[in-house]
Amino acid sequence: MGKSLLEQLPAIVAEGKREAERILDRLDSASKVSLQTREVVLPAKDTRWGDMLVQAERGATNADLNPATMNRLIYGDNLLAMAALLAGDATTPSLRGKVDLIYIDPPYDSKADYRTKVDLPRVEIEKRPTTIEQFAYSDMWQNGTVSYLQQFVPQAHLMKELISESGTLYVHVDWRLNSYLRVVLDEIYGKECYQSEIIWVKNSLGAKGRAKQFPKNYDSILVYSKSPDGMFFQKSERLERIPFELDRKGNLKLPAGFKQDDEGRYYWTSPTGDYTDDSLKRMEAEGRLEYTGSGKPRLKFFVERDGNYLLRPKIVDNTWVDIDMLFRSSDTTWNYDTQKPEALLQRIIESSSPLGGCVADFYSGSGTTAAVAEKLGRRWIATDLGKPACMITRKRLIDQNAKPFLYQHVGDYQVEQAKATIGRKFKVSDLSTVVMGLYGALPLPPEYNPSGNLGRIPQGKILVVCDSPTKMTGYATLKRAVQMRDSLMGGFDKVVVLGWNFDSDIGHNITAMNEGDRLEVLVIPPDLLDRLKKKGNKLKADEVRFSSLQYLSLGPTKREKSGDTETLQVELANYVLLSPDAISLDEANRTKLQKVMEREPLALVEYWSVDPDYDGEVFRSVWQDYRGNTDNDGDAYRVVTKAVLTDLPAKNGPRKVCVRAVDVFGFEAEAIVEVA
Repeated sequence: MGKSLLEQLPAIVAEGKREAERILDRLDSASKVSLQTREVVLPAKDTRWGDMLVQAERGATNADLNPATMNRLIYGDNLLAMAALLAGDATTPSLRGKVDLIYIDPPYDSKADYRTKVDLPRVEIEKRPTTIEQFAYSDMWQNGTVSYLQQFVPQAHLMKELISESGTLYVHVDWRLNSYLRVVLDEIYGKECYQSEIIWVKNSLGAKGRAKQFPKNYDSILVYSKSPDGMFFQKSERLERIPFELDRKGNLKLPAGFKQDDEGRYYWTSPTGDYTDDSLKRMEAEGRLEYTGSGKPRLKFFVERDGNYLLRPKIVDNTWVDIDMLFRSSDTTWNYDTQKPEALLQRIIESSSPLGGCVADFYSGSGTTAAVAEKLGRRWIATDLGKPACMITRKRLIDQNAKPFLYQHVGDYQVEQAKATIGRKFKVSDLSTVVMGLYGALPLPPEYNPSGNLGRIPQGKILVVCDSPTKMTGYATLKRAVQMRDSLMGGFDKVVVLGWNFDSDIGHNITAMNEGDRLEVLVIPPDLLDRLKKKGNKLKADEVRFSSLQYLSLGPTKREKSGDTETLQVELANYVLLSPDAISLDEANRTKLQKVMEREPLALVEYWSVDPDYDGEVFRSVWQDYRGNTDNDGDAYRVVTKAVLTDLPAKNGPRKVCVRAVDVFGFEAEAIVEVA
């Protein structure tokens, strides 16, 4: 019989601490994890975005556009994201000890499969999570609570490093994890830093038919501070709704303990034993005292009426019964299964962070923490490993006209995952050998293959080039691959380039080279390393699909100059999706998707944005449209296909315009055009 969880817990905590220490030791090394800015988002739901361009021209003099203080939405593993935030870089200093509040809502052991439904014109597609998302959510429970705690412990250590000395951690859990996380957090933060366990009564029992036990109707939120005297701003009052009572005839009567005076005001009373004589005289003058039959004074507390309820202020304690869970019919829902109500996060943020303070959420989900922090005047950091979560968060912040923020990726994500899979001393050539084997290629002899990244498929004389995860596959790689195809070992009929990351204009380069079917470029599955980590050498070639690139095509792009300003018109022409084989769909849903691709490919675009002055490095999104933004066209299922940017500062010479699009499955594509 194996060890119980209680017996395994000391080893789990000890190993989690060692893993956190290994990460912290690498923060100053040359191989430290970094964040790559994919987009500077200047929210503009419609064409009234001229002020944003003025801000952009000011550059670093504008506090809203200072990378060191801008809010951040980060796609990637939260442990790697936290390591990057702790390390800092040339433009953004380390956030060690700088975060005032961290709220996290990790997935519960619910055995959910986290399928998502994608609504397209006249059809609904059900998509399974990608393997990388399964690993992060459903598969994190492959060994039950043990595997969950193995991931949580190092995260909790890194969060402690980020939290300020007066900062606070809120961990949202349910009955499955409550007791275990209390033990773990007591060990990491200290029992003296335990502040509270909030009981959030969700007001929805969820029981169907006759319950076999008392239905579980609450979540717990564990609260720990960095030091025993953590920052806390007392939320002194909430409104308790007390219903009027009914007499035998069905008429309303006052609730017990309440009275009504001659002026029609409702009130309740309490003893005045703690008040001074001077205070009592003042209250007497204000008409706030009444006297019992024996002459003892009692203090009146007046309350408001709302229909058949009296609203009595009450001190906010750790049992929260006044915040309902969110339903899909709510006006504020983003149709994300684990979305929490904004009122819940508002109470937490206002209680444990100052105005202008920094709030972080490392399981961002639908982005409620970021959205509420933005409204409350706090800075925020939100990370998630799910691309749909990041897309919803980005749309949500644009929808509420948030301040400019950075959309970032964890830098060299494949490299970090490879180190976790193969070991810290892994060689790119080792990984290339594995990838080519899964593609079905045999390695070339060493004298022709010094880097270990070349292979061949004997049938048809096909050369295979596997690019490095540390590089962006672009024109130089393709040109070199074609040269090797024609000259190496007497020449090959075709070359296939397998890549992890691609230059933004890779599609245009492939077209410009005009090699036809003698050059093929395929995408290495982005979740391959996670699958190798899980299955190792048991992963079979027929389980891995290498997909074609996705392309975004633009229609005519026009400039029209008028004095000191000009107008730019950009139009989407076509979108070619990554092969449906790369998406986790069953056969029926794949067939549905294929029909949409053939009938209306632009209906697959979830979001697109424009940078009218692309510098080739940082994409500044000054215009956006997304499905669900009905302000522009009233169509919730499609984006507009034309953007008209007016009042641009006039520019001599060509203007380099960059357009980025994200499809409904989270894949990104980019098109660049120079407009004379």
